[in-house]
Amino acid sequence: MESQSYFRPDVLEGRVALITGGGSGIGFEVAKQLALHGCKGVLLMGRRKAFLEEAVELLAKQNISAACFAGDVRSAADCDGAVQKALESYGALDILVNAAAGNFLAAAEEISSNGFKAVMEIDTLGTFNMCRAAFSALKESAFGGVVTSITATLHYTATWYQTAPAAAKAAIDAMTRNLALEWGEFGIRCNCVAPGPIADTPGLEKLSGGKADQISWDHIPVRRAGTKAEIASACIYLSLNRYITGQILPVDGGEWFGKKPMMPREMVSKISRGVEKQSRSMGAKL
Repeated sequence: MESQSYFRPDVLEGRVALITGGGSGIGFEVAKQLALHGCKGVLLMGRRKAFLEEAVELLAKQNISAACFAGDVRSAADCDGAVQKALESYGALDILVNAAAGNFLAAAEEISSNGFKAVMEIDTLGTFNMCRAAFSALKESAFGGVVTSITATLHYTATWYQTAPAAAKAAIDAMTRNLALEWGEFGIRCNCVAPGPIADTPGLEKLSGGKADQISWDHIPVRRAGTKAEIASACIYLSLNRYITGQILPVDGGEWFGKKPMMPREMVSKISRGVEKQSRSMGAKL
């Protein structure tokens, strides 16, 4: 299931975007949709050069101008290099999407310090490195600079076996508000999009143990997984609305507050009718 676009195809006309983790999954779809809605160029950043080059070729088949930069967001120098490549390729940088992430299922008592550190560095430090590297270019954007970080809803309550990513995403949310506060005077807006389970992504396959097709979505109010295009559309929206900053937009079908009912709807109706009947009877006696 893919979403029909809510926007005109030229709403982002003339803009340039840099997407970390842009070679696959949500990052790739965001890059594609930004370009299909008017961006004159997208720069994909990731660690695997061959993988990125393949992604650029796929975009080229849709007449999308894309370039790539192989680098690690944990390296400040690599982040600087990615921004420089965007400027050299397209002359500007208007939109930064932080989609690079590290995640794995692990019981908290079994996570090594290095494992925890790796997730924090890829997600939180990587997001900060990219934001700082992009600051000067975003400040010069003719459209107003935009930072959108892809986070999660893991930390809104708590999530089993996700201690490291929950901590990392919570930190990004907090950091985003601070960046929005400090950088607003420079015309830069900073927000987050928090996806729920998204179909056809490496993340969902990894976290489901390769059994994503067997998952029941009964705990989600809309009763399905989301699509990559739905996450991309949220990024487009946040790129356009110039009065939204420092916000976290969950795009999860209500998953984070979804709860299985304690009893069937039919039973609830029967009980409530009985209570109502009893209440009327008591009222008549009074």
